[in-house]
Amino acid sequence: MKKNYILALLFAGLALSGVAQTTYKDVAPIFYSRCTSCHHEKQHPQSMMNYSETFAFVAGIKSDLNSGRMPPWPPDTTYHRYLNERLISPTEKAAILAWIQGGALKGDTTQAPPAPLYSGQAKLNGVPDLILTIPTFASNATTSDAYDCFSIPMGLNTDRILQAYEIIPGNAPIVHHIIANIDTTGTVTSSLTGSCFTEPGQFSIGGWVPGAAPTIFPSKAPLKAGIRIKAGSNMILQIHYPTGTAGQKDSTQIRLYFYPVGATGIRPMLVTTPLQNWSLFLPANVVTLATAKYPSSGGVPVALSLFSVSPHSHKVCTNIQINAYGPLNDSIPLIRTPHWNFDWQGAYTFPKMVKIPTGYTLYTKHIYDNTTNNLNNPNSPPKLVVAGTSTTNEMLFDSFAWLAYQAGDDTIDIGKIITSDPLLTGISDPGRISQQLNSVVFPNPFGENATIVLQGGNRNTTAELRLYDMFGREVRSEMLQSSSPDSFIIHQGSLAGGVYFYTIKAGSTFGSGKLMIMTK
Repeated sequence: MKKNYILALLFAGLALSGVAQTTYKDVAPIFYSRCTSCHHEKQHPQSMMNYSETFAFVAGIKSDLNSGRMPPWPPDTTYHRYLNERLISPTEKAAILAWIQGGALKGDTTQAPPAPLYSGQAKLNGVPDLILTIPTFASNATTSDAYDCFSIPMGLNTDRILQAYEIIPGNAPIVHHIIANIDTTGTVTSSLTGSCFTEPGQFSIGGWVPGAAPTIFPSKAPLKAGIRIKAGSNMILQIHYPTGTAGQKDSTQIRLYFYPVGATGIRPMLVTTPLQNWSLFLPANVVTLATAKYPSSGGVPVALSLFSVSPHSHKVCTNIQINAYGPLNDSIPLIRTPHWNFDWQGAYTFPKMVKIPTGYTLYTKHIYDNTTNNLNNPNSPPKLVVAGTSTTNEMLFDSFAWLAYQAGDDTIDIGKIITSDPLLTGISDPGRISQQLNSVVFPNPFGENATIVLQGGNRNTTAELRLYDMFGREVRSEMLQSSSPDSFIIHQGSLAGGVYFYTIKAGSTFGSGKLMIMTK
């Protein structure tokens, strides 16, 4: 009886204190913008589209956030930045952890914003100009990995220029990777013996690896770029099925979007793999450094504009770094992945193309940790690993998408062009949260009032603001009105001096950050 009395006093004290409790509605926008593009019912488990689904996974969410495993983003953002980064801000992370620590309370879920709508595995909107699907195929990877090459006639009666494409594995758990090549002769046939190790075709358009996003090229001024595909060509999909998947069925497809016939001013985009090393020899219980450079001597004969970079290794690799070096040994950083993760890799698009001047050399170094310290090591105990195409072998295979440099290429805002492309958004309802934007508070710190500006928004004059204290508790929720689109005034009011976190939703855009109020 005494215990119940003490608890009653405790809860009464909390109620009188006026401290707002964090409930699902407060963190739902973060889950929607940071998690559900992968974690929904038609993609990766666990689905996190509502309170019940999310609550069932809170232990895993807490562990993944604390360890940095989620959201998965291998590149070091202090080394270089890329488009469509899968990141979570410290503010957002703190809010979710505080919600979980407080008991992951449900609250009134009707006050949460509506969940995004996802039409399926496809992430690009619109109707593709061409969908190519392999015949339903049963994996032939019994006691060794299988490499099968599917040749699919494209049915093109005129040359077309590719603006975007998306590869969708028919059975993602059994697909190791996919390489997409174009056979311009239309004569290459399928090779389904499991031993198609060299991808046939005249040139590559890229491919798919776990965690990869769709490929989309800029399609409006000041840059229109794409890959020309000749009439009569075949699409060659080389699909790697890992050992032990025999009998499991796959029906992978590639969805292609072309420029209109007769479109002009489109610059040719090339996809090549200049950095390769097939002499890897990685002894057990040893950490080994391997390198590659291009050209093998001298520098590139013409200046290049790098559009994206795609490093690739397997499970013994733990670290990749790619630079370009000039004649005076000056360095251009391109990518660094200090915690390489085979399960999460892809093509990383630069916000502005990177110029590689004439005479510079592309250089890569991979670190392979073939010891028990590497938790991803496929062998226990460790054993000798050499270069090869199997998952249990290793690779150093770094690719780029690039154009021949033209003056001003490195000043073009690629992100601005691509993010405005209607193909890119994965949310079909324009009224839902569709884009996380940068937001700026000035002055910061501030006294009586400050201005929050959403950069690159949709010119909204109404926004919903929520403020949280250092413990993740909501201390204010209000609707803001403004005569200046995407620029909103906030007032200190009764708030005490200190650090606060905020979220702001304006139309279909969402921002977050930190602000400081000065003590009165």
